[in-house]
Amino acid sequence: MHNKRQGIVVWFQHRKNIKHIKRFGNLLYVSRKMRYAVVYVNQSEIDTIEDNILKLPFISKVDRSYKPFLKTDFENAIPDKAKMYDYKMGM
Repeated sequence: MHNKRQGIVVWFQHRKNIKHIKRFGNLLYVSRKMRYAVVYVNQSEIDTIEDNILKLPFISKVDRSYKPFLKTDFENAIPDKAKMYDYKMGM
């Protein structure tokens, strides 16, 4: 069984609190200069986890990643043959 995952961006105030953020999901990235962390959590639990993170005193805000909801199959992915011929003219 493969769980659907979604990323959340957690904006914090102090770097020493990163270990508290780790408890809520898989910590993927931490920007120490801009003070945010990217955490992956299950989509079914995202509302409760977001509420629990916002209750912490050192958290500024929490943003959700909308990547799972974006359309990833693109139209015209195969280049036009006439354009491919034009690109090879300089060789």
